[in-house]
Amino acid sequence: MRFMMLMIPGGYQSAKPDVMPSAEAVQAMMKYNEELKKAGVLLSLEGLHPPSSGARVSFKGGKPVVTDGPFAEVKEVLGGYWLIDVRSREEAIEWARRCPASNDDVIEVRRVHEMSEFPEEVQKAAEGFKELKG
Repeated sequence: MRFMMLMIPGGYQSAKPDVMPSAEAVQAMMKYNEELKKAGVLLSLEGLHPPSSGARVSFKGGKPVVTDGPFAEVKEVLGGYWLIDVRSREEAIEWARRCPASNDDVIEVRRVHEMSEFPEEVQKAAEGFKELKG
């Protein structure tokens, strides 16, 4: 089963565009990332720049509207993710519990949909999806 562990860093919604983590925080996170890799569960991981350097595209009335960050109404934002492959939801949660996160951080654990879970008509409509992913 594949799970996304979504890092929601406390205070990141108001972080300046050029904010960077400390060397100590990165070192602790790298140790954790290496543990995930050594266990053979890590598929992918990335960190994200703060929302103040991003944009949102909404579709009010069916037309795209672009809003540049920061986003005043947002309470939580993503700071990065891990994609892991584990045997169960409980194992994914256990990996999230081991993360060297800060006091105000949250990790949301979400299972990734597998194509085999969808009804046959949905699988047929999604033909070619595997090739898109590479």
